[in-house]
Amino acid sequence: MHVAHLSLTDFRSYASVELGLEPGVTAFVGPNGQGKTNLVEALGYVATHSSHRVANDAPLVRQGATRAIVRCAVQRDDRRALVELEINPGRANRARLNRSPASRPRDVLGLLRTVLFAPEDLALAKGDPSERRRFLDDLLVARAPRFAGVRADYDRVLKQRGALLRAAAQARRGARSARRAESDTAFAAAGAGDVLSTLEVWDQHLARHGAELLRARLDLIDALRPLVAGAYAALAPTSAPATLAYRSTLSTGGDGAEDEDAGESRSSDAQTLSTDLGITLEQRLRERLIEVRAAELERGVTLVGPHRDDLILGLGDLPARGYASHGESWSFALALRLAAYDLLRSDGGDPVLILDDVFAELDGQRRRRLAEIVAPAEQVLITAAVPDDVPRELTGARFDVAGGSVTRVR
Repeated sequence: MHVAHLSLTDFRSYASVELGLEPGVTAFVGPNGQGKTNLVEALGYVATHSSHRVANDAPLVRQGATRAIVRCAVQRDDRRALVELEINPGRANRARLNRSPASRPRDVLGLLRTVLFAPEDLALAKGDPSERRRFLDDLLVARAPRFAGVRADYDRVLKQRGALLRAAAQARRGARSARRAESDTAFAAAGAGDVLSTLEVWDQHLARHGAELLRARLDLIDALRPLVAGAYAALAPTSAPATLAYRSTLSTGGDGAEDEDAGESRSSDAQTLSTDLGITLEQRLRERLIEVRAAELERGVTLVGPHRDDLILGLGDLPARGYASHGESWSFALALRLAAYDLLRSDGGDPVLILDDVFAELDGQRRRRLAEIVAPAEQVLITAAVPDDVPRELTGARFDVAGGSVTRVR
């Protein structure tokens, strides 16, 4: 798989740009702030429908414009697909495939698969659990686009259930203030007596969609473990071995209300837990929701489910977060991306590798090792501030990016 052409209209800093691309290595070189990352960000957006730099779409639209368009021609074997995304902040985005409208933007997911390395990846090792959850879920969607629907369904149910819990919490606080009572009788008297029965309905939906997402994550981690260990050993051969574990709210104690950043020592395998109990993940999720019901009504949030889980990265017997050095953290983040690349490639066809200003962050040894590993890929796109940041092992086409223009010089 490779991108044969990229066209941008009102995306980030570009009013318009047309780029012909080819297999092999392509480097975009220029000073910071000139738009190099904008080019590869656009391709990452086509692949995932999200940006690795910002949480919402508004910054992707050029100032003064109302929408942005990203169009790319994806070549796979002897077939070519033209994928177009229209980005409309505050409104529904639109997608076209081979110039025909798609029913939903997510219907074009999977036509372009990318693995993107960026300085922001350090958050995979050092950042919040949300970064690692996103890594897992984006990879799930890249392998099987139907999981975009699973994730969307789970998020929809979570939002609706959260709104109900917030209303219930407010009603309870009102009852306490007026009556100094905490019983369900006082709760019902506050005008929310049907909340508990309604919650049971949302519990069923949350457990069904959550179990499907959780099962897929656990299977994915099983597939990633040896690949991450191998990639990390190649990048940091003198370090302790890299390990992966999954911490689920199915296996935490108490009311599920612990801080997301705590409890790494209590990580366990929710799949093993459910098997040991002889029940399904869906059943276990429903049981846990009942167990934490009082705490949820008190706090007004959903305390159990994949949205609060974490992928635990370990070095030997220690968690990487808090114990790994800066270099080890970088190596772990890179190992996760390399493992994702290997996994996607094993599914059939090389994904496009994107290395956004990564080499400047690495020492000489890690730079060489990473370059040697990615060099055989069908298409590698690199951004760099200066030509010397591109390793000798990755020679190929080069574009200079400056003053809003992109010029091929080699």
